[in-house]
Amino acid sequence: MDIRILGRSGLKVPELCLGTMTFGNQADPATSHAILDSAFDAGVYFIDTADVYPLGGTIEQLGATETIVGQWLQGKRNQVVLATKCFGRMGAGPNDGGLGRRHIMDAVDASLRRLGTDYIDLYQAHQFDAATPLEETLRAFDDLVRSGKVRYIGVSNWRAWQLEKALGITDIRNLTRISSVQPRYNLLFRMIEDELVPACLDEGVGIISYNPLAGGMLTGRYQPGQEVEAGSRFALGGVSGAGALYQGRYWQQTTFETVERYRRWCQERGLQATTTAVKWVSQQPGITSAIIGASRPEQLTDSLAATAARALTQEELDDLNQLWFSLPRRQETR
Repeated sequence: MDIRILGRSGLKVPELCLGTMTFGNQADPATSHAILDSAFDAGVYFIDTADVYPLGGTIEQLGATETIVGQWLQGKRNQVVLATKCFGRMGAGPNDGGLGRRHIMDAVDASLRRLGTDYIDLYQAHQFDAATPLEETLRAFDDLVRSGKVRYIGVSNWRAWQLEKALGITDIRNLTRISSVQPRYNLLFRMIEDELVPACLDEGVGIISYNPLAGGMLTGRYQPGQEVEAGSRFALGGVSGAGALYQGRYWQQTTFETVERYRRWCQERGLQATTTAVKWVSQQPGITSAIIGASRPEQLTDSLAATAARALTQEELDDLNQLWFSLPRRQETR
């Protein structure tokens, strides 16, 4: 397992991170703990979660994922780099979401209780909050670091200009600097290469990318004309409307055709599709760690194999570029 430094910080993380958004909905607690065990035993000691998980959960399930992770953490806390997020609505009140100081302070304490710990290694803004002054958010995060509740801060689903503006504020005000961004990135979605990746490389911000398998599309599991499978990510409902979100991202004929080209390309070269997709992300400039996930432990096997897989050659990388170039461009930001 390759160990990398997160941005300009001193935090060392493995090239793969375990995402947990299936825990508590698609995976019950026992299965979730088995997934955590499999990843941890393979050297993945970096765990990413969020207060609004599980994905596709009901309002009553919000926070269940952190609780499950917290139960597993007992006796292992010092061996794990733990990341979680805030922003999403956690209740019906006007201050139960967003990145205002009040919600951030409430959210971090609630996450700490659910996770059964007194500190979070990496605390992330799950989305950008245009309704809250950016300096208010950054000062609240800085206070959390100074209090010892949080060690490092990061952001997720932010655009390059939002990141750059935040970095300018932290530099001018001498606040805790953002160490990482967490964007969607895979062979079928590479928009971050236009501005976000260059910004991160220039500013020394780590990239923890999610969705390396494009919601499972790059595994070859889904076929053109296939009905959406019940229980799959594309069928999830809940307060997030996750299924509709993922269908909008990937469930198009052109995407199915591109995935079929990718599947045949891997087959001709004796490469495993899942392993290659994860390896491709991990090998890209600026990527610190790629987030993998599962709803069953055995689903991790091919993703974990990316750590031992050989590097893709320049010729192979050039071939794989054609997948992205062939897809129609749509206005997507996350």
